Amino acid sequence: MRPYRCPFAFALHAVVLLFSLVGFAGTPTVATTGPVLPSNTPAAKRGFDFFYNMEYDKAIHEFETLQKEIPNDPFVTNYLLSTVLFKELYRIGALDTESYAADSFLDQKARRPVDPKAKQRILELATQAAMQSEKQLAGNPNNVDALYARGVTRSLRSTYMGMAEKAWLSAIRAALGARRDHDRVLELDRNYAAAKTAVGVHNYIVGSLSWPMKVAASLIGVSGNRQKGLQLLRESAGADTISSMDAKIALALFLRREQKYAEALELVRGMVTAYPRNFLVAIEFANLENAAGHGPDAIASYRGILESYKQKKYALAEPELAAYGLGVSLRGQRRFDEAAEAFASVGKYPNIDKELAQRAALDSGEMYDTLKQREPAVKKYQEAIVFDSKSDLADTARKHIKQPYQFR
Repeated sequence: MRPYRCPFAFALHAVVLLFSLVGFAGTPTVATTGPVLPSNTPAAKRGFDFFYNMEYDKAIHEFETLQKEIPNDPFVTNYLLSTVLFKELYRIGALDTESYAADSFLDQKARRPVDPKAKQRILELATQAAMQSEKQLAGNPNNVDALYARGVTRSLRSTYMGMAEKAWLSAIRAALGARRDHDRVLELDRNYAAAKTAVGVHNYIVGSLSWPMKVAASLIGVSGNRQKGLQLLRESAGADTISSMDAKIALALFLRREQKYAEALELVRGMVTAYPRNFLVAIEFANLENAAGHGPDAIASYRGILESYKQKKYALAEPELAAYGLGVSLRGQRRFDEAAEAFASVGKYPNIDKELAQRAALDSGEMYDTLKQREPAVKKYQEAIVFDSKSDLADTARKHIKQPYQFR
């Protein structure tokens, strides 16, 4: 897989990523102060487990039940909003971390259009949660739980507007509002661990911008520090709250970019153990192993994922991503015959993304060329061209048809 990197060239869009990156597996919320919270109820605990295992329909049922029991709580509404939102983001293909490997994601269309009914419910729940927080803040402007809940609602609205609608200006406004809310929470209560997740992500992203981009960001009141961001995320990840899962997700992604693979692998390994039915966490662990140079381990992990898929152990899955990652790892180990087969298998899975299928066909052809098997290589190049004859990948395939690919 391509090494993960954030689109740091766009200062304002980086603000939106504050929340969309954390959305890798979801963003349920929990406060750390005040009275006993709805997060401690059996329904909520079941809902969180279903959510992080990507069993979204079951999670929705639990949170709807909880909302009937506690109808005016913004936390509960945010639980439900998170689940409905990320179920839809997964359906349209917006939760793959590889989508953020290039700045082109800003204009990239979703694999599938947003469901109008899902859109309506997402916006209705966001409005409902915001009104519930505002009602509590009207009685006490320094209510940290209400401030935090409003910030989460704004972050979820930002995530939807950016990732689903590509309405970046609206997303940015909501993201900045969320950052202000969570900054205020930490001013009032430095130990409010859940708020450290969002503020930590924001600090890391903005702190990683080039100097000119930092200056541009400062003009709209956005500042950041990369090391401070990592520290805040470590603190949130180590806290005993539901939001610690989100902090671990973001921290692992950033540690991967910092090439601190040992720490990242330890974090994600724990997530795989805690949520064995979460395909996205499993694939990220295999990606990390490969990025860390542990090729044989990555190969075993990708094959394990594909076997688990066959045994229907995942609630939701995109096995083609594991098949492609397997091909990349095998190629890295110079096991070209197995890599050719792995790449060729990618296109056999249903509902596959056209660009991934095209890339896999091209890569398979290159492996056959490396093995001096010209006939199957040309066949794969021709297959790649059929997917999209006007793409850069098709142009590369045409070049290989004229002159065999040479592995470097």
